[in-house]
Amino acid sequence: MGATDADSAKKKEMVHSPILTYFSVITLLSTCPPFVILLWYTMVHLDGSLLHTFNYLMEHGFEGFVNIWPKPTAIAWKIIACYGLFEAALQLWLPGKTVEGPISPTGNRPIYKANGVAAYVVTLITYISLWWFGIFNPTVVYDHLGEIYSALIFGSFVFCIFLYIKGHVAPSSTDSGSSGNIIFDFYWGMELYPRIGKNFDIKVFTNCRFGMMSWAVLAVTYCIKQYERDGKVADSMAVSTLLMLVYITKFFWWEAGYWNTMDIAHDRAGFYICWGCLVWVPSIYTSPGMYLVNHPVNLGAQLAISILIAGILCIYINYDCDRQRQEFRRTNGKSLVWGKAPSKIVASYTTTKGETKTSLLLTSGWWGLSRHFHYVPEIMAAFFWTVPALFDNFLPYFYFVFLTILLFDRAKRDDDRCRSKYGKYWKTYCNKVPYRIIPGIY
Repeated sequence: MGATDADSAKKKEMVHSPILTYFSVITLLSTCPPFVILLWYTMVHLDGSLLHTFNYLMEHGFEGFVNIWPKPTAIAWKIIACYGLFEAALQLWLPGKTVEGPISPTGNRPIYKANGVAAYVVTLITYISLWWFGIFNPTVVYDHLGEIYSALIFGSFVFCIFLYIKGHVAPSSTDSGSSGNIIFDFYWGMELYPRIGKNFDIKVFTNCRFGMMSWAVLAVTYCIKQYERDGKVADSMAVSTLLMLVYITKFFWWEAGYWNTMDIAHDRAGFYICWGCLVWVPSIYTSPGMYLVNHPVNLGAQLAISILIAGILCIYINYDCDRQRQEFRRTNGKSLVWGKAPSKIVASYTTTKGETKTSLLLTSGWWGLSRHFHYVPEIMAAFFWTVPALFDNFLPYFYFVFLTILLFDRAKRDDDRCRSKYGKYWKTYCNKVPYRIIPGIY
């Protein structure tokens, strides 16, 4: 299997029209970096008000925006470097079970070391201990947050250039190819499974150990900042942070399953995935907590507990959806689903090598409700860790809106990919499970 087949497979990933895709890519490349800075500045300096931001930009124009963009500082680079090197070391050196990923279109099967839970525990214990024993105060991270985001924006952009060049001159496997368009190749990526050396998987680092881990670290940072300033943590901040940490704990507990998802098994290592995880996750995903630092809300015990329980229930359902499908695949369709033998479709497909293989499509349990039902509790969980901010400003809900759009688009891309892969079997599957995400509606 050579580059030509990989190129062909890559072009099939473009499920929208070329013009729409090109417009979307250019728009995202040009607007995402400044939006990160605007969100941070609005949250921290303009009371979280979009109206205040709009008025500021109308009054001061482009020059005003340039003036609020913080320059990357030495302390920002030091914080990023220490954190990144620490997480890279944990990824390489902590023990973990060997896990095989899914077979790629060119027949490669990546091998991973599943030590995410250990890395997560070590990271949080180390970070909190540094604060507790007076070695490092996490409020420094919050106080230099704009500079950190600025450094991440530029540093991650350079890193994506490195990935583009690496995909051309030194790909890690045959799962690499070009669309023939430099902008698309930079945005979508060249390699499916890029590695440095034999064991350091780049996407595991960017997606899991830097991106998702930074979400937890920053959630704790915002709590500590509020505690250091006010002498207490508001119940709104506590509920929001607890729900985010429960979700992130679930993520690392299920990390080996994540390696079978679109992010790892289908989306290549480019700006979309890698810059997104290195910059967008630490800034946008953490934004409800960033907002609550300066906008503590007293929910009261009854409302706080109600939101907490509802959020945990959503996170559990999201986990159980993934667990149900993972167990179904692990047992080759022989596991029980809700106490019964599973309903399934045996679908055959042809690889790029011309080999005929089969997959099992689960059509019962959570996966009988809709083809991507697991997105429903994930979106609702995001709502519940945002709603402690109540409704004075819209901006805390940007992540919730963004996640909804992202997952609906991902569901469409996944459906289009499966339709191309499975053909008539996918049509049978859609007839049996007619709804894409929301049962009875969509």
